[in-house]
Amino acid sequence: MPETLLPGSVLALSDQAADRLLRLDSGDAALLYLHRLRRGALQGLPWSPDRLQAAQKDLVSIGLAEQEPPPPPAPPIEEAPPEYSSEDLSAALKQEGSPFPALADEVERRLGKKLTAGDLKNLFTLYDHLALPPEVILMAVSWCVEEQERKYGPGRRPFLSQIRRECFQWARQGIDTAELAEAHLRRLDLLRSRGSQVLRLLDIPPRPLVAREREYIAAWTDLGFGDDVLRLAYEKTVMKKQSMDWSYMNGILRGWHKKGLHTLQAIQAGDSAAPSRGQAPAGKPKAEDSQRAQEDMDRMRRLLAQMKEEG
Repeated sequence: MPETLLPGSVLALSDQAADRLLRLDSGDAALLYLHRLRRGALQGLPWSPDRLQAAQKDLVSIGLAEQEPPPPPAPPIEEAPPEYSSEDLSAALKQEGSPFPALADEVERRLGKKLTAGDLKNLFTLYDHLALPPEVILMAVSWCVEEQERKYGPGRRPFLSQIRRECFQWARQGIDTAELAEAHLRRLDLLRSRGSQVLRLLDIPPRPLVAREREYIAAWTDLGFGDDVLRLAYEKTVMKKQSMDWSYMNGILRGWHKKGLHTLQAIQAGDSAAPSRGQAPAGKPKAEDSQRAQEDMDRMRRLLAQMKEEG
């Protein structure tokens, strides 16, 4: 039987906040609110900027976040690290109590080769300049090894320069703990398989994706669109453009996202509820609307007066 209360400290969530989140019915907004309660800041979520901004906007709309833009991204990490000398590297390898010597040994084992002076400089850059924990660096090494073997066959190993580029990307995204690295790798693994799935949905023969296509698929995945919704957006794209157009299809999906439509049922219901051209949307006469608004105002005044008397 699952535990309803796991060991650990308790986060305080008021019933009013819980009610607002339940009425909002946004999973991302609820996750972001919990993250802010737990971490005290927006940073640290391995989400795309669009997903983060959409969830932040939802929280602002129900008064659970301040009306302000998300914090700016961390400044780009300087690509030119310090010029480590051979003496610097030698001292780092001999430093007592430092995890760097063990890190270098493990990287050598995983790559199956003796690290050159250039390799050691790249590795020490990740450890010293980026200040990434050894476990995060090793997770990046493992990912790069898997990717190299997947692309070029068993036994192929990446260069340290490739691992360095991957780690710089992680650092720019704020991935600097084992927990964040695990979440990031789960997402990368999902997107790796998701790419081939989406190609089949779009009637495109299997092939390597270009960078822009990967970005589109990652964004659609982050927004929570399933296969049936992607297929519908594809069919609408082909009907309009007579062929696949990634940018046009992305516009369709973005439009649905802005309306809060993320499932096939919601999209179909939204389309059927939309008024046809030239047809005014159904509604109450203006006089009735005005009368109801006046009644609401009168009721509010009576309630305020009653509260003052009781106070």
